[in-house]
Amino acid sequence: MAERLHKVLARMGVGSRREIERWIQQGLVEVDGKIAQVGQTSEGVTVVTIDGVNLTLQSEVETQFLQYHKPDDEICSRKDPEGRKSVYDHLPKLSEGRWVAIGRLDLTTSGILLFTTNGELANALMHPSAQVDREYMVRVHGRVTQELIYNLREGVRLDDGMAKFTDVKQRSSKGTNQWLQVVLQEGRNHEVKRMFESQGVRVTRLIRIRFGPIALDDAIKKGQHRLLTNKEVKSLNALVRQAK
Repeated sequence: MAERLHKVLARMGVGSRREIERWIQQGLVEVDGKIAQVGQTSEGVTVVTIDGVNLTLQSEVETQFLQYHKPDDEICSRKDPEGRKSVYDHLPKLSEGRWVAIGRLDLTTSGILLFTTNGELANALMHPSAQVDREYMVRVHGRVTQELIYNLREGVRLDDGMAKFTDVKQRSSKGTNQWLQVVLQEGRNHEVKRMFESQGVRVTRLIRIRFGPIALDDAIKKGQHRLLTNKEVKSLNALVRQAK
């Protein structure tokens, strides 16, 4: 049985399933010279054109994973009309496929960012059903009370729904600046910052130190990367299997 086109392209590392579906909706994908349709299968397809670039369908591209230490002045988009630096500028070149980010980080957020050449796996790890922990070190400006911590654990209402941390720990403090260590299982836009702002405190620095079972490698400087070990890859694949 033929698979959906966006799934095959995702497995090739062209992008995440969500990205490719959006490209199809925008009319950026052609199949053998005709505009692709949402839900179209790969049956009988030989050449796919995405935004003017021709691709030959392949069954699979070698799956690779790496972790990147993102600085706080790089965007997570491949192209930027403002000419800002991109995380993709520092990744190793691939002979086939391309790197797909497993989630994103805001421009001013630093820390661990995972990439893979398998867009389908990236999509699975980003899906809410995977319930992947995202752990951050957060520096806030304002008064941190036990009531504030209780509210963040129990859940606060944001414009796009309720949000909560599964864990909150107070760390060091100096004057009006307080460091906290928090864990959540979502990746909504600016979610950590908005949660603290809902309680009247402002985030002044944000560092992601863990994504799922993979912790930020202290040996990797900002702007550097390393391939994941076999043990780390197995731990990510185990998360995907559990979510199915």
